[in-house]
Amino acid sequence: MRKFFPVDSLARDSRFNQITMSQSQADPRSPLMAADTDKRPKANRLQPSRPDASDAARSLMHGIFVGEIQALEGAGRTCHDFETGTEAPFALKLDMARQAWDEARHVEISVKLSEWMGSEIGQYAENTVLFEAACSTDPVLRLAGVNRALEGLAIDVFTTMKEFGGIAGDPYLEFCEDWMLADEVTHVKMGSDWLRRITENDPDRRKKALEFQSVVDKIFSFGGTRSDSQESPIGLARRFRELAGFTDAEVEDIADVSLRALEERKEFTRQAQADAVEQFAAS
Repeated sequence: MRKFFPVDSLARDSRFNQITMSQSQADPRSPLMAADTDKRPKANRLQPSRPDASDAARSLMHGIFVGEIQALEGAGRTCHDFETGTEAPFALKLDMARQAWDEARHVEISVKLSEWMGSEIGQYAENTVLFEAACSTDPVLRLAGVNRALEGLAIDVFTTMKEFGGIAGDPYLEFCEDWMLADEVTHVKMGSDWLRRITENDPDRRKKALEFQSVVDKIFSFGGTRSDSQESPIGLARRFRELAGFTDAEVEDIADVSLRALEERKEFTRQAQADAVEQFAAS
């Protein structure tokens, strides 16, 4: 069987529409982020009081669904791509197989939740960046990019969706997100533990892996999508990240990156508005 599948070889049927990370972030129709205008609300956290709450929640749920598919594919590829013993310990592969089993269950749950929330497969585009992070030829980089960075993001997303379900009075959404959240904490913890074990005597490899994780975290902090600020639609789930093996310093680093991304987005918006006013006045 072929090893190291590129992202453009993922098997998808006609219902799916794949886009890049930059395309999804640049799409002004994205319901996850409020419009960049002077009227943008100070509290942009995903909650029922938002005018676009229903569509934003359905979009996020669809993002969870396709993310679970890619997480399943990534964990499964790690089990097959690397030689047992020489490239990846058998116990690591066993953990990745367990994760693939979890992700398959999450895909089924997410499909049912999407139907429950009134959306269908393919209604929103699929961002393939999660699988791209799982294409590294170094298993340690996969652990850093997927299990720690992207599964860490999943902790934040599931926590936000669980809270949204509780506030909205939707016990099905709240229960399912809580159930999947427990699995995600385990997946991140596995990544944290294995990264430290494999690189225990190789500080350069660990440094490279953590730098890769930082790059992925920064990508997913684009525009302050995820931070402690109420201006971000997704909150930073500090307690669950600690349970998953993140140190206080690591959580603070992620928080700082996210807040800087939010300020950069706001400054870009202010400058764009100023330029537009200047051009209008000149005309």
